[in-house]
Amino acid sequence: MKVTDYIADKINRLPLGYVFTYDDFELTVEQIDSLIKALGRMVNAGKIRRLSPGRFYKPRITEFGELKPEIYQVVKDLLERDGKITGYLTGYSTFNQLGLTTQVSGKIQIGTNNVKKGMKRGMFSIGFTRQANRITKENIPLLRMLDAIQSIKEIPDSFVEQSCKILLNLINTANIQEKEQLASLALKYKPATRALTGAMIEMNGQTEIAIKLLKSLNPASTYTFNISEDILPNKGKWNII
Repeated sequence: MKVTDYIADKINRLPLGYVFTYDDFELTVEQIDSLIKALGRMVNAGKIRRLSPGRFYKPRITEFGELKPEIYQVVKDLLERDGKITGYLTGYSTFNQLGLTTQVSGKIQIGTNNVKKGMKRGMFSIGFTRQANRITKENIPLLRMLDAIQSIKEIPDSFVEQSCKILLNLINTANIQEKEQLASLALKYKPATRALTGAMIEMNGQTEIAIKLLKSLNPASTYTFNISEDILPNKGKWNII
């Protein structure tokens, strides 16, 4: 099979919206130049789109117009390497999935153990935030919840009390093991996040789990969230104002 035919056949079999790079093609070093030229011709013909240098995707066209590739596809290489998780999606895009906001920011946020410089990929701006806990597939949903608690005052198109109600409900749906893990992970977050997390866990009837967070706090410190006692009756115990 000719190199150009192989490239065309490979792309035809890729799902719409799938972001691919030169590494997706099993070609020799000598054939890379042909690959670059073939992909350039396909971009010019409108068959594929260039996301950023060396990254392409097949556009999805709907009755409402062309859709951007999904956020995961844009940054998947930054989330996993050689089968090992290196980061996770967080920030406004995941806060939207949690029901905390209806807005979706143009900036993609990634939690990672090693902070990197921000970057751009086409129309997407990518930022990194340090996560002190070890990142695993199992704890990513809990880390996202803690990130939301940490950012509760900055979530767009939402009030703190409204977000608190949603997060209380999310914690309520978690099982005992997940609540225990949530409290353990929270220990590596800032005191204000630990206080609000502990108060919400306690509100869900898990005082024994919440107590280790209470013991980690300075009893002389206060944490301002502007949450009423109607939403968080135990706020005084946690010095939340």
